[in-house]
Amino acid sequence: MIKNKDNWLKSGFFSRYISRSVKRHYHKIDFDQVKTDPQKAILLIANHYSWWDGFLLFHLNKLLFKKKFHIMILEETIIKHGFLKYVGSFSVSKTSRSMLETLKYAGNLLDDPENLLVIFPQGKLYSNFVDEVKFEKGLERIINYSSQNFDYVFAASFTEGFSEPKPTVFIYLKKQPAANFAGLTAVQSAYQKHYRQSKSVQIAIVK
Repeated sequence: MIKNKDNWLKSGFFSRYISRSVKRHYHKIDFDQVKTDPQKAILLIANHYSWWDGFLLFHLNKLLFKKKFHIMILEETIIKHGFLKYVGSFSVSKTSRSMLETLKYAGNLLDDPENLLVIFPQGKLYSNFVDEVKFEKGLERIINYSSQNFDYVFAASFTEGFSEPKPTVFIYLKKQPAANFAGLTAVQSAYQKHYRQSKSVQIAIVK
């Protein structure tokens, strides 16, 4: 497992680099305003369809949630792009014994109210407009390793070009207290409902 590192100089530099890159690449980021409890960590669950997903959510955190950003990514990605560990990324290897260590580390992050943890439950990239977001089982272990005193934020993101030369990303957000759910099946069902509703709104947009 490769853990995220705090280095005020490198972290500050790459934080600014990511935000500048997002602003250069996208025409606009459109997102819902949601109120969260400052006394609770956030587990942000999102669909995964592009290289930009983590960067977009990193920038969203700066604009909206303003918590310490953490995101679990594949080990080969963090090895290839080492700077990611300075902006909250830590690694998971599905074929390594260290996977349980990673899942426990992720669960423990949710016990600190200053933290925001991003998880892509699909585990790999899928089309931006799939009908269903399937969850892998690792998320259940993360939840169980925590004290379950956090808020979920469901994020369903869609990128559209429309008439602009740069794309716009639409991020539909919904907050849910962890206490609302008895297990992973309930979380997946609630996320899927949010994803379907968000997709219906998105495809109805006319420019």
